[in-house]
Parts: sequence; structure tokens; C-alpha cells
Amino acid sequence: MAITSANQLELLQTAEAVAREKMIDPGLVVEAMEESLARAAKSRYGAEMDIRVHIDRKTGRAQFTRVRTVVEEEELENYQAEMTVDQAKQYMADPAIGDTFVEEVPPVEMGRIAAQSAKQVILQKVREAERDRQYEEFKDRAGTIINGQVKREEYGNVIVDVGRGEAILRRNEKIGRESYRPNDRIRCYIKDVRREVRGPQIFLSRTDPQFMAELFKMEVPEIYDGIIEIKAVARDPGSRAKIAVISYDGSIDPVGACVGMRGSRVQAVVNELQGEKIDIIPWNEDIPTFLVNALQPAEVSKVVFDEDAERIEVVVPDEQLSLAIGRRGQNVRLASQLTGLDIDIMTEEEESARRQKEFEERTKLFMDALDLDEFFAQLLVAEGFTNLEEVAYVEQDELLVIDGVDADTALELQTRARENLEAQARKALETARELGAEDSLIDFEGLTPQMVEALAKDGVKTLEDFATCADWELAGGWTTDNGERVKDDGLLEPFDMSLEEAQTLVMTARVLLGWVDPSELDPKVDEDEAAEDDTDATEETGA
Repeated sequence: MAITSANQLELLQTAEAVAREKMIDPGLVVEAMEESLARAAKSRYGAEMDIRVHIDRKTGRAQFTRVRTVVEEEELENYQAEMTVDQAKQYMADPAIGDTFVEEVPPVEMGRIAAQSAKQVILQKVREAERDRQYEEFKDRAGTIINGQVKREEYGNVIVDVGRGEAILRRNEKIGRESYRPNDRIRCYIKDVRREVRGPQIFLSRTDPQFMAELFKMEVPEIYDGIIEIKAVARDPGSRAKIAVISYDGSIDPVGACVGMRGSRVQAVVNELQGEKIDIIPWNEDIPTFLVNALQPAEVSKVVFDEDAERIEVVVPDEQLSLAIGRRGQNVRLASQLTGLDIDIMTEEEESARRQKEFEERTKLFMDALDLDEFFAQLLVAEGFTNLEEVAYVEQDELLVIDGVDADTALELQTRARENLEAQARKALETARELGAEDSLIDFEGLTPQMVEALAKDGVKTLEDFATCADWELAGGWTTDNGERVKDDGLLEPFDMSLEEAQTLVMTARVLLGWVDPSELDPKVDEDEAAEDDTDATEETGA
């Protein structure tokens, strides 16, 4: 076809119609038409030429132009789209590098193939514009609930019509054995919106814990208004869930508000979640108290919290053990997810047996190491002493409170403890040297002879070897494997080394070896040290 006055306005009318149908900017459609016409003109005049087309937004007239850019002589590559300063002088008065010379060229006759190609360009551009519109519309709605209509099911995945686009509810994001038919209404949580090659992909979920949180926000006005906050959610989709809530208004009970009159509010959420049983728990800043609430309906006798290891031990009466663990470990697993801690549950009988075993082991340690009789060793354990270091380096006053211990006895106890520790250190050092540990590692400040021995047994024999270790390799840690938390034992974990201490030691070793520039370390640490120095200097001056 030829671009004549007869069909110039038709271009604009077509652009308007397509834009209305796809709900995109008409200007984008016109730009697509300009690009398609330019491509057709290049096939007529030559692909090397820089042909551009401009369609007047009012009249629809298409203007074809050829553009040539002025470049330096040595950079001239494309003679059809570029020219030197000397060549440009015949067209321009005072040409300079980067100037462009534009001349109009006759419109082209579009044959069948060119017209088909132009159509493809327009469709492609329209599709891209439509995808951009969909992405911009839905990207800010991630984390919210949307109502949609089921279009079809493909291999267990549900394709949902969400108005101006399609979304996918994957098989593993459905609750239990949910099945849907075309045109069924469905309510889902928008888990993620990603820009893909084929267009924006909207991923839905009905198993995500936040889906339940958003449902409560819709049913409980106090949550929507911010009076009540959902602090944590844990779900076993389709079976059971726990939700922790806190009220910022002393007159409003957070649990009661979420349950509603005769359970109306929580029942609406339960119905949407296919009968999932929901435990609503009051949140508490005190972690042991919060855990006791989270393990409901089981009763808890005692809680021991290890803050460094993020582990917690829970002691329950013998008859409450199965209730605390729950069917297939469900109750304790959900409580663990809710608190973010690893929970060990034991009965009172098991805890008593463990404490008795620890008591006997510590008693034997003091009997053997300090050459004490059983009664005296038991007195030390009963006072809370757990190892030789505590006996050797504790303030003497703490030993004097034990019945029958005077100053001379306390001094003798500490002397024996220190001599034993020194003997252990000498033996560990000898073993480490036999294993090949070098002085660079042995003399490194922060490592005891026992630590050096443990490292040498694992092949870490030089300061260079130590500097290549990761902090978790030394202090231990936890990794997640197929959804299960797995313990990684650290080389120095038996010596109660924390992750922060391991990190500091490794970085110090790297600085000593010249692998790391001290100035590149955390500036906050330097600032803190500088502040301490200033404080010390001030105190000295004041003194």
C-alpha cells in the first residue's frame, strides 16, 4: 500500500482503536507504526541507510527522512549514514562533528511482504506496551490479596484471570487437594510479580503465611487500623496455623478481637482456608513467655533459653509430651517457626536424668583433676562450678562461701586447678606440634593450645590455613536443607566460640598476613575505638 492522503487519517484511527482495546497510550502505537514504516523503507532504499519516519499526530501524514551524521574521517564506516566534515560542506554551511543532515525522501510503496513485516512490528510493540502496563499495575500489589476467576488448569497449575492480566497459582501453592473448575471465583495472595520475557508473571499463593495475615487484616478492623499488629505467622497449610498478635491499646484484647463475636471473625478466615485450625496467641517480648504461649494447648513446666545459640529447651510434664509435640511434630514445629528458635522438648523425668548425669560428670572431673573426695567435689558442683577454669580464676571470696573452705583451702584448690590446666595446655601443645602445627598458628593471639590442637587435627596447621577458614567453620552454625534445619559442627565450637569471635579472629589473621587492608574494615568499629580512645584521654586529662 502507499501512504496517501486517503489513508493518512486511517493510521491515526487504527492507532486509537488498538490503544483503546489494549488500554495503552495511543502514542506507543503510533511509534510502533513509525518503526514499521521505517523498516519497510530500509528494505526499499537499503539497510545501510538511517531512514526515519514521523507521523503527524494531527493529520496522520507520514514524513520519510534520511539522516546522515558527521563523523571524523578515521571513524567513517557506513557511507550511507555517515559523512566526513569535508563531505558535509556541500550540504551544510559550517559542519561540526556530531551534526546531522536530514533530507526528505519519497514515501515507499509497501508490498505484501513489507506490509506483513510492518504488521508484526506493530503487534510486537503493542504486546510490549501491554506487558509494561500490566507490570506497572501489579508490581505494587505484591503482598496483597486479589480476587480472580479461574480460566483453566494446566498440569495442576491454575491460570487465574485477575482483570487486566493473567496470574498463575502453582500446584504447590494450593491448599491440600484443592481443585477448581473454569469460571470459579478464587481469592489468592500475590506472592511475587516479575518481569519475564513473555510478559509480567504474577505468582499467586494460598499457602503463604502472609495470606492468612492479610485475611485477618480484612476481617479484623483493629488490625487494619494498626491498633492490633500481627507479629508472626506459622502455617501447616490446610491443617493448622498459629498467629501471634499484640494490642497497642490496653483496653482491647488482641486475641478476643481476632476471634470476634462467637468466633465470627476467625471462622471467616477458617472457611477461606479450607477448615485450617488456627491458634491465636498473645505476643510477648519475653521469649520464654512467648514460647509458653506458642506451645498451647500443652502446659510447660520450665524453659531454658540459650540466646547465643538461638536454642530453647522446654520441659513439660510426662503426660503433656505428646500434646506439646503434636501429631507428626506439628505443634512444636509451628511454635519453632513462630518464635524463630530451635526447640528441644523433654519430659521432667528426662530433664532430671540429664541433670543427674551432668552432676555426676562434673563431680568426677573435680575428683580426678583436683584430687578431691566425692563429697567435696559434689559441694563444688552444687555451688555452680562447671569446669576447672571457673575454679582456677574465680574470685577467692566465691570459694570461701562453701562450707568447710577457708583461705588456705581455697588457695590450694586454685593452685591445683591452675597446675592441671597448665599440664593440659602443655600436652595439647606437644600434640599440635607432632601433628605439624607451625609457630605462626601457635603464637597467634586468641587461640589456646587446645584450640590449636583441634585445628591441627583437622588439617589447619598454619596461620594461612586459619585465615582461609569461614567463621561458621570455626564456630558452627545452621543451614537449611530441603526445609529442614541441619547443624554444622564448628572446629572450635567445643570451646564456646561465638560466630562474632570467630569472625574477628579470621579477619585479624588476614590483616596480619597482609591479605586485607585494615582501613577497608568496618568503619564503625574504627569510630567506636576512636571514641573509646577520646574518652580515655578525657578521663586522664580530668584526673
